[in-house]
Amino acid sequence: MDNGETRNNGISGTCCDTAPVPDAEIAAICKTFGNDRHRMLDILRKVQDRYRCIAPATMDRIAAETGLTRIEVEGVASFYSFLSLTPKGRITIRLCDDIVDRFAGLAEVTAVFEEVLGVKVGQTAEDGAFSLEVTPCIGMCDQAPAAMVNDVVLTRLTPESARRAAEALKAGRTPEQLVSDRFAELTPHERVTRMVENNIRHAGEVLLGPVPEDAGLARAAGMTPAQIITMIEDSGLRGCGGAGFTTGRKWRFAASERAEKHFVLCNADEGEPGTFKDRVLLTERPHLLVEGMTIAARAIGAREGILYLRGEYVYLRELLENVLEERRRRGLLGKGILGVKGFDFDIRLQLGAGAYICGEEGALISSCEGLPGEPKTRPPFPVNRGYLGYPTVVNNVETYCHAARIVDRGAKWFHAMGTEGSHGTKLFSICGDCLNPGIYELPYGHTVWGILEMAGGQDAAAVQVGGPSGTMIARDSFDRKLTFDDLATGGAIIVFNGQRNILEIVEYYMSFFVHESCGYCTPCRVGNVFLQKAIQKFRKGLANPEDIDYLKELSGTIIETSRCGLGMTSPNPVLSTLENFPLVYAAVSKPSKDGIRDTFDIQSAIDGARKIAKRRSYIFDKDFTR
Repeated sequence: MDNGETRNNGISGTCCDTAPVPDAEIAAICKTFGNDRHRMLDILRKVQDRYRCIAPATMDRIAAETGLTRIEVEGVASFYSFLSLTPKGRITIRLCDDIVDRFAGLAEVTAVFEEVLGVKVGQTAEDGAFSLEVTPCIGMCDQAPAAMVNDVVLTRLTPESARRAAEALKAGRTPEQLVSDRFAELTPHERVTRMVENNIRHAGEVLLGPVPEDAGLARAAGMTPAQIITMIEDSGLRGCGGAGFTTGRKWRFAASERAEKHFVLCNADEGEPGTFKDRVLLTERPHLLVEGMTIAARAIGAREGILYLRGEYVYLRELLENVLEERRRRGLLGKGILGVKGFDFDIRLQLGAGAYICGEEGALISSCEGLPGEPKTRPPFPVNRGYLGYPTVVNNVETYCHAARIVDRGAKWFHAMGTEGSHGTKLFSICGDCLNPGIYELPYGHTVWGILEMAGGQDAAAVQVGGPSGTMIARDSFDRKLTFDDLATGGAIIVFNGQRNILEIVEYYMSFFVHESCGYCTPCRVGNVFLQKAIQKFRKGLANPEDIDYLKELSGTIIETSRCGLGMTSPNPVLSTLENFPLVYAAVSKPSKDGIRDTFDIQSAIDGARKIAKRRSYIFDKDFTR
């Protein structure tokens, strides 16, 4: 027992205080989830929450209870950033390290926490009281700097408020008491809104204005599945996560698959930095979301659904669980919904654990199956073989909410809004250097200038549309329209004024993609690292004009040979700024004295990956942009 861990006498592992954890306790946690290997993420989260780490011997016991191998359990435990194989503090503080938070004063806030708590970022106090970490965007860019303190969210931090919070925690107050001394007496909705403001700046006609209760579901109960799907198709609704696939077609594909089971999954893992629209819908329209999922279930013949909530939104868990339970009591979930025989559908909440890649539908499905959140090879597509191998519809929060309203008001009503090919309204998450950050529900077709005028960002020098995986545009492009056919976005609009360093922003976004890559394929795992290093070279004034061609070639190769959407879009910060801010790169490039560049041979490094993917190499010319 040289490290305090043992399997003797029914002891499974240790907690952070080195107290033995009985096998029976781990077995009871596994039993809570039916010893189901597909609930592995739930099991590991429960262990992490209770014991603050997942000890090696604990993984052995979990493996035995679920019929897996130790390596399979450890593969999941080591994949997610909110799970840890080493002890964490009783209170873990995760400071949001998004670029917006950095520009809003994150460094000063971090220094205060380090000073008061006596730990540096990345460390755990010797007495196990605190861990201090940084984490990518937690969906609070409209009220940055922000932090998670266990399951509590703190927003609009300043050095002064950070000091008060840190001193209170050190004095023994709980994270919940930072929100309210009466936290236990507050309703779930009151708890949520005490922590986080919704910042609804413009409520549109579809989602954030007046919404009749379950009117869409009541109408769907009297319709056939085919009628529901046709109505969604006729409305022109497209997926609101950014890809824009036609929602009705997706539902029709899934419904046409003959299978024993069908599933409806909601992607509430909006991890794209700068995006927080679904956070607001989950807070203000949770019933509308569940209504939309239930309508989708009737359309495709599903009896089971999963609401996948990103780990950063754990503060919403109690609110959503209460909504699901209330709807069961009212006959809006479960068997015989609204008294319709055979209309059976229920939803379970699946909490993520800090992995941006799980916003990709294949990775999300893997996570729901109790696996590491790695994307799946396509085809087959989820509508053919998705969750557990069954036909599965995956849409995001905003899409399901729109679907519910369409069934209530009709396809023509929705189709008449917006522009040709981009129908209805869109929720825009606006943040950064503007006077009025928050949520704006607007019909498709507004220009970037129009958005900036509403948000008070007229002095913008650059706007990042669609988050890091989207496009950064300059002032000469602010007359472009926010539509699927021009500037498509999942919702994020990040405003940067002329004082911001474009290359600093690009380097941050590349570091984000390096951190969040699942590591499966070489182009993404290695290529993004070298893109980041190349940008650092420009920032240091060590680049030459040939390095610009190198950036384009390397970016194109990553896009062409990566397995999933992360690698296919991760070079976008580089490519879009090369196109729209060419002088930024030219200004810091100097001709090479000896004409020799120190570069990385990405082509050789990914040769094996290319053979597997059976893809040819791209040779890009000087003017390539994608």
